[in-house]
Amino acid sequence: MKSLSIIGCGAVGKTLGRLLHQGGLFELRDILNRSLASGASAAAFIGAGRAVSNHAELRPADLYLIAASDDAIARCAEALAASGLVRPGAIACHLSGALPSTVLEPVREQGGQAASVHPVKSFADPSASVADFSGTWCGIEGDPPAVALLSGAFSAIGGRMFPVDPRYKSVYHAGSVLVCNYLTSLIEVGVRAYQKGGLPRETALQVMEPLVRGTLDNVFRVGTVQALTGPIARGDAAVVAGQLAALDDWDSEIALVYRTLGRVALELSRRRGAASTGGLAAIEELLAVKV
Repeated sequence: MKSLSIIGCGAVGKTLGRLLHQGGLFELRDILNRSLASGASAAAFIGAGRAVSNHAELRPADLYLIAASDDAIARCAEALAASGLVRPGAIACHLSGALPSTVLEPVREQGGQAASVHPVKSFADPSASVADFSGTWCGIEGDPPAVALLSGAFSAIGGRMFPVDPRYKSVYHAGSVLVCNYLTSLIEVGVRAYQKGGLPRETALQVMEPLVRGTLDNVFRVGTVQALTGPIARGDAAVVAGQLAALDDWDSEIALVYRTLGRVALELSRRRGAASTGGLAAIEELLAVKV
């Protein structure tokens, strides 16, 4: 059985460590956290592993899972490479969605291999994450032997693997930010617009809930092109003009959001082909950013 050590064992590290240990996929050796106490707590949660306080105490392992925060990954790789522990063929893998595996280059320079696996999931509660990890999509890239081993291990614990182009890792990760974090921001913008129309905040959320849920259901059922509805989908330039005038008078920043997302909707509407060419041309002029 191959051996595993975890560097930076927070919520994600705990979840994956427990799944990989319970699945009999790796022998968990050491856990290196910022404090021995947090390392010991992680080991207790996982049910295996020895907490250590620095890289010098780590034992050689076949896989080093770097589950630290993005801003610490490069430092962890440099410290691991400087420790002399990296044997030829040993794998270092980080879990960032934003950083490519090339951030682990110091490990490669010592004869090791590098990879990155990004589980597209929120890991706020490790216990809950262990229970519902199966089916989680995981983006992967790196050295082919490392990708092969990690794809097998993550698939064994329920991961659904897909390749990521490391050249555009930050763009890929921005996609998750847009549909998760910024969806929340967009709903907040909608709430403010409802409030301007006289609705209490709580009522606004209740009114929009079926609309939002229905839209998401349609997107995942028929795709973004067919799910698009509203004035741009119909080519109704008069409605768009009226809304833009009202938003410009009320809040120029929200008007800019409307124009920016409206241009994406315009592209979808053209692909759908249901609206008149003249109507969409008029909308395109309306959506041009005001100087």
